[in-house]
Amino acid sequence: MTKGLAVERVCFQLQVKPDRLAEYRERHAAVWPEMLQAIADSGRHNYSLFLRADGLLIGYYETDDDAASRAALNDDPRTAAWEADMADFFVALGGRPDQNSLQLPEIFNLEHQLAKDPS
Repeated sequence: MTKGLAVERVCFQLQVKPDRLAEYRERHAAVWPEMLQAIADSGRHNYSLFLRADGLLIGYYETDDDAASRAALNDDPRTAAWEADMADFFVALGGRPDQNSLQLPEIFNLEHQLAKDPS
C-alpha cells in the first residue's frame, strides 16, 4: 500500500451452486500456494470470502489500483488454472468468475463519516 494514496475497497458477489458448497469450503481451506501468491502479487490484500448457507458468496479485498489488480490476475497463468478448476462451482456468469462477479458499491464507511464530524 502506498502511503498517502486512497485504498480501494472492493466488495463483490457470486453464487455458489448449492450442491457444491461443502467442496467449495474445503477447497478454500487450502488454496493452492501459487494462487495465494498470484493474489498477493496482483496488489490485493485484506482479502476475505463470506459464504451463506444458500450459496451467496460475498468477497472483499483492498488494493491500491483495482483495474491494475484485475489485469494482473487476468494475465497470470496461475490464476487461469485456479479459475478453470473452480468455474463449475458457480452459477454461470458468462466468463471467469474472478473477472465477472457483481461488484457492490460502497455506500457507508465509518471512518469516512467520523472524519467529516467537526466535533
